[in-house]
Amino acid sequence: MQDGSDLNLQDHPRRWRYRAFAIAVGCLMVLLGATVLAGWLLQIKLIISVVPDFPSMAFNTALCFMLSGAGLVASTLAARRFRATAAITTGLAAAIAAARLVEIITLGRTFHNVDVLVSQFLIPPDFMAQIGGGMGPNTALIFLIANLSLLLSLRAGRSKSQVVQELTSYIVITLGMIALAGYVTDAEQGYRWGVYAAMALHTAVGVVAFGSGLLARSWLMQPANRAQIPLWVPAAVCFTGLLVDLYTPLGVANGILYVPLVLTALWFGNRNAPLFFAFACTVLLMLGFFAVKHDEAAFWQEIANRAITAATLWLIAILIFYFMRNTHHLENERVRFGALVRSTPDAVIVIDERGTIASFNPAAESMFGYSPQETIGRNIKMLMPEPYHSEHDGYLTHYLQTGEERIIGKTRMVSGRRKNGIVFPIDVSISAVITGYTKTFVGIVRDISERVRQEERMKTTLAQLEAYTADLERSNHDLDEFAYIASHDLKEPLRGLHNHSRFLLEDYEDKLDPDGVRRLNRLVRLSQRMEKLVNDLLYFSRLGRQQLAVKRTDISLIVKDVVATMELLLEERHAKVIIDGRLPEVICDAPRLTEVFRNLITNAIKYNDKPAPLVSIGYLDRYVGEDGTVARNVFFVKDNGKGIPEEFHEDIFRIFKRLEKSQDSEDGTGAGLTFVRKIIARHNGDIWLESEVGAGTTFYFTLGKKREGQNAAA
Repeated sequence: MQDGSDLNLQDHPRRWRYRAFAIAVGCLMVLLGATVLAGWLLQIKLIISVVPDFPSMAFNTALCFMLSGAGLVASTLAARRFRATAAITTGLAAAIAAARLVEIITLGRTFHNVDVLVSQFLIPPDFMAQIGGGMGPNTALIFLIANLSLLLSLRAGRSKSQVVQELTSYIVITLGMIALAGYVTDAEQGYRWGVYAAMALHTAVGVVAFGSGLLARSWLMQPANRAQIPLWVPAAVCFTGLLVDLYTPLGVANGILYVPLVLTALWFGNRNAPLFFAFACTVLLMLGFFAVKHDEAAFWQEIANRAITAATLWLIAILIFYFMRNTHHLENERVRFGALVRSTPDAVIVIDERGTIASFNPAAESMFGYSPQETIGRNIKMLMPEPYHSEHDGYLTHYLQTGEERIIGKTRMVSGRRKNGIVFPIDVSISAVITGYTKTFVGIVRDISERVRQEERMKTTLAQLEAYTADLERSNHDLDEFAYIASHDLKEPLRGLHNHSRFLLEDYEDKLDPDGVRRLNRLVRLSQRMEKLVNDLLYFSRLGRQQLAVKRTDISLIVKDVVATMELLLEERHAKVIIDGRLPEVICDAPRLTEVFRNLITNAIKYNDKPAPLVSIGYLDRYVGEDGTVARNVFFVKDNGKGIPEEFHEDIFRIFKRLEKSQDSEDGTGAGLTFVRKIIARHNGDIWLESEVGAGTTFYFTLGKKREGQNAAA
């Protein structure tokens, strides 16, 4: 199969031939018109009529030949100025022909005003009267439709205009050959329509040439897959058929000649060609009938014969039309399939019933290292290692004998062998294509070497993950044991220290000096703080492993509940907590989120140097940070306190890390924000802050999406 560039290269010479032919015809028409005009100006009758006593070419006919020839030449050239020239010249020729037809229809055969409009200033009246006549109606009709088709092709869409021009060219050629046949057979009806002026002999020759030039130009515009035979072949058939028709009274023999003419359409790429030829043949049949006198006894028999002939021609033309249309569709499908096979990244290999390779696409070349010349005609086994190499012929024979499909229509992972002998894994999908009594097998092959390597790496990674998981489970088990030991064994001596210190204060406070009492009170507070530190540490270790009992929760109810439990602190500090806007319902662990808000609100009040601390809680659908980062569904807790320097924005989340003591922070351990970050992380969220020293701090956090009733794994 050839790609588009090859087709374009092959099409270029054909286009050049069409253009050259059209230009040559146009130049001959200009030469013909100029010669006859010179004959008029020089009053040479032989040039005007060619043969004595034959009809002469009218002055306007010669002028139309010059204008039409110039327009045909200019229309084949691409420059805009040539297209403008073509439009002007063809438009003038069409206007002259149209005016002459209108004159004939309205005024009759005795008026020749259009013919003498220009010539009266150049030609002596007595010479014009001696020649007589004028442009015939058949000549005027030909120039009108031919030049209008040229104008249409210059302005309208390509496909539509070329079909019209091609059909017009067949009509012009047919009318010209009818006139020529009339001269050959001395049948005046062929070149003279009624009582009007006749078409001259050299006019008929020029008209046939004009139609041929129009046909070549239409093929020039869409030359691909156009006529593959010379144009003179169907033209000769038409001319011969008409001659025979004029001498065959019953019109039977000519029907046999017209059948090959319609069949020549098979050599034309245009699938409308058989319909055009059938139309031309029908016109010839009708004109052949009216061109001769008929015997009254055989009149209706001849009409019946010609009707049967025309019906047969149209039947053959329609059959050829559908055959060419189906062939065109099949060719398009073949081209598309070929392009798909060439461009697909998978190897596509076609074999016959004997296992012989019939097609080997570029991807197969790259995959196996063989060229098509090295593989086509050889057995497919050359691409297989053992045991597939030995088993393939047996499987193929078994399938052809029994029809049992083992791999047809399925995808299997097998091995292939490259030209250098390397064996590699492949996926093969085989389908059987039945055409008539033969079967063809199409195999699509994909190199899965990288996939196999990935799977091996994945297996190794999974094994490592399993080992890591086992180690993590053991580590968690050891941590649980440590937590139990810490909660039991560490708390016991702490409680002892606390209790004995209290006993000493109760029993011996009056016997100790102030410094001893102070030290015992200090010991009581330190033991209490140590117990809280141990409790917070144990809580933090369990926080990451306990499941979250998530459900749909109204955040505004959580905030109101937290504020209600902090009424005493709020009154002591003259603080106020407000909800800024509406807080949504989310899927979360309500007790854990209550702890988040309690810690953030408590810190906002305790570490606040304003006489009236203010805490604002709200929700943002879309958050844009100072650095341009964007987040959605963001909660915030904002205060008007001291603010936190930027260098400490990360330290405050470390466990037991405290920047300073609050006014009543003797009982605090510095683990609150650590718990907050851990809880939010368990909800697949994030927390960050923005702060300005002296103006306040805003904590932002998000909560990941969970289904209601879903528990997070420990």
